[in-house]
Amino acid sequence: MTDLELICAAAREAGALALMMRGEGLTITDKADGSPVTDADLAVDALLRGRLTAARPDYGWLSEETADTPDRLSRDRVFMVDPIDGTRAFLKGRAWFTVCIAVVQGGRPAAGVVYAPELDELYEASAGGGARLNGRTISVSDTRDLEDCDMVGDPSLFTGDHWPTPWPAMNVKGRNSIAYRMALVAAGAFDAAVALSPKSDWDIAAADLIVTEAGGLATDHLGRPFLYNQAVPVQQSLICAAPGVHPLILQRVSHIEQARTPL
Repeated sequence: MTDLELICAAAREAGALALMMRGEGLTITDKADGSPVTDADLAVDALLRGRLTAARPDYGWLSEETADTPDRLSRDRVFMVDPIDGTRAFLKGRAWFTVCIAVVQGGRPAAGVVYAPELDELYEASAGGGARLNGRTISVSDTRDLEDCDMVGDPSLFTGDHWPTPWPAMNVKGRNSIAYRMALVAAGAFDAAVALSPKSDWDIAAADLIVTEAGGLATDHLGRPFLYNQAVPVQQSLICAAPGVHPLILQRVSHIEQARTPL
């Protein structure tokens, strides 16, 4: 079984567990940063860690719901997992949450899956192997103008007098899971996704590969590609877009000195 086959099967199993636990009623607590976490987040994390590390005991592990250790830095390949990305949507009974799993090698994702269980949408890719949604090859849009483009993100991000040049009229819609936003760009359903707040490696590694293999670009707000599995596994911002609009977005955001707009 390839790494991609392994993580796709694990994502489907994890998604089924998350839906079952939500149906039975969730126990909710707050993390130290005030964000919510449910017993389903922890159960899915435990399931994935058990399945994946049993199959690949020599791989490292990094997950939102597991305490990080420096051991992963010495491993050739590392699983990067967000058991439930979009917990707030999950709590509210919305469909916009995902299970995200990447295998990272040499600082870049080699295989990745983003699974939206309630929608039964499985986005997956391997390095050099293209990107697919439920087995069908996907590609980013050919849009070349920000005017009237389809943007997925927080509508308030694009307003305010701190922008030297106002953003043009765009069709902006929100989705909770940042990985799902990126997957929608990969599939051509949206032209771009912009987030100017830090993102952990587990948030975006899998979707980064899916977008890239679909012909899109995923960088920080200065246009720099992401390097994963560093000592501090955090990326400062996200510009995910079709190649026709990516540079147009960079022109507007590259002046920002640091990320300041939370999701």
